Amino acid sequence: MLLSELLSLLKNNYTSKNFKDIEITGISYNSTLTKKGDFFICVKGESSDGHDFAQQAVEKGAEAIFCEKELNINVPQIIVDDTKRKMALIAAKFYNEPSKEINLIGVTGTNGKTTVTHLVQKILEEDNKKCALIGTLGYKLSSSDTYKEAKHTTPQPPELQRDLRLMADSGIKNVVMEVSSHSLEQNRVGCCDFNGAVFTNLTQDHLDYHITMKNYFKAKAILFENLKPGSFAVINADDEYSKDFISIVPSDVKILTYGIKNNADIKASTIEFSIDGAKIEIDFCNKQEKMNLHLNGMFSVYNALAAFTTGLAMGINYKTIIHALENTKCVAGRFEIVVKQPMVIVDYAHTPDGLENVLKAARELTPKGSDLICLFGCGGDRDTTKRPKMGKIADELSDKVIVTSDNPRSEDPQLIISDIMTGIKTVDTQRIFVEPDRGEAIKFIKTICKPSDVIVIAGKGHEDYQILKNKTIHFDDREEARKVFAGV
Repeated sequence: MLLSELLSLLKNNYTSKNFKDIEITGISYNSTLTKKGDFFICVKGESSDGHDFAQQAVEKGAEAIFCEKELNINVPQIIVDDTKRKMALIAAKFYNEPSKEINLIGVTGTNGKTTVTHLVQKILEEDNKKCALIGTLGYKLSSSDTYKEAKHTTPQPPELQRDLRLMADSGIKNVVMEVSSHSLEQNRVGCCDFNGAVFTNLTQDHLDYHITMKNYFKAKAILFENLKPGSFAVINADDEYSKDFISIVPSDVKILTYGIKNNADIKASTIEFSIDGAKIEIDFCNKQEKMNLHLNGMFSVYNALAAFTTGLAMGINYKTIIHALENTKCVAGRFEIVVKQPMVIVDYAHTPDGLENVLKAARELTPKGSDLICLFGCGGDRDTTKRPKMGKIADELSDKVIVTSDNPRSEDPQLIISDIMTGIKTVDTQRIFVEPDRGEAIKFIKTICKPSDVIVIAGKGHEDYQILKNKTIHFDDREEARKVFAGV
């Protein structure tokens, strides 16, 4: 693609230096991965500045530079005010705006995004429609496909547009994608043409980045504010922010709500939980239908309702939707039962609301006279205000608590644990335990549990790594639990 064509979506909102209308054959923003013919994008990050690596990129073969200031480099330079936000325009144009060729559904919210996207993918496939998925676990072209690794819940624009192009060229006409608040704030999903948006919930998370809940809401709202005419919005009527989201949806967009407590277009009632899952009755369109889910917990009911409502919004027959949901097992690391006796549940819950939901669901499965044991930690270099809140929740909802590490990053694990402990009212040494080494903490559970107890290992879910100060090591809660309790 010629450089002039690549810049067309910028609409002349740039200046140039050494301009030549050269052929561009790729896009890169990491100088170590730059190839001959690339358009190198200088991005300012938290710990590095891409402008400092522009020369290295040119030496690797970059033919032109996308930057925020003039550089002393003798190649064409395109200068804009914010390369990170404008990167989406460049990437979308390079890959010929693939989202315009597919039915793209975005799912956003603090919790539930991963499960909802997987459920929607299953529903579309049950309706004999190919559907790809992009999210926290990576991307895959079908539910039976293996995940391709992802660095972010929502990829950076070059990877996102590349993947969407791959999907469109593979004959896939439907894509369901997790859309994080970071990706919306940073315009990673700019130039993505969404046919529908789903809101799960909004509770405290990422305040290290957004600072306030108001800013957090504004970031999520971007997805709904920009929906095109004829698209749809699916909104959780029971969330305290539901009216705020409904108010910002354009008038020419169809809105469908779901819930349990409040009036909603699709509502669940008569909910029963067992070790096998949840039995619910759904009221919708003057109909009542029963559904037996293999998923457990009230949060799973909400996730299923979100997916059910999304299916209806896309015009899929309700019987097809129910059949798909009833035949879906748990998503990796989402209330995943990895050992049956004692019952060990691994979950990704890493927010106050997420931990509360998981523990309440686990309590439903805890036999009378048995203990609910919770092991968790909080990530380093992240929102510190949620740490005591999670400590309080674990203390109040569990019989025994083990506080440990969870991706401490550059922080001292002991200091993170101290923050968590301030939320625990009374440190009872018979029920509150501290073990900074997560592996040792999981082993320790065996010394304080009975075969009938229920154990929740929260925070990391599907992750198979632990981020320490100077390195990242392999660590998988599911593997560790099986070693300890199943001898695997």
